[in-house]
Amino acid sequence: MQINITGRHEHLTNNVKAHVNDKLERCLGGFTRIESVHVILESVKRVHVAEIVVQATNHIRIAAKEESENLYAAIDAAVDHAERQLRKQRDKVQDHHK
Repeated sequence: MQINITGRHEHLTNNVKAHVNDKLERCLGGFTRIESVHVILESVKRVHVAEIVVQATNHIRIAAKEESENLYAAIDAAVDHAERQLRKQRDKVQDHHK
């Protein structure tokens, strides 16, 4: 799984990058069909925005965007949202192929 991290109007520290990598590996590591993950971290006034775009096989594309006053909370919420969407997509495919 290839992970790209982009910061808009924000300086990304090593701690933030490590937190994103750890959270993605823990939450999305169980999905074997993920090809790449693009994480976009943005700061607008006092609100931090975390957007995650997951590209998987079979033309599956998942996007999750969350806002919070805390950057780490926004990252955690966006990863959880993307995980729920991927789980729902996987269950749909598995139920269809019974």
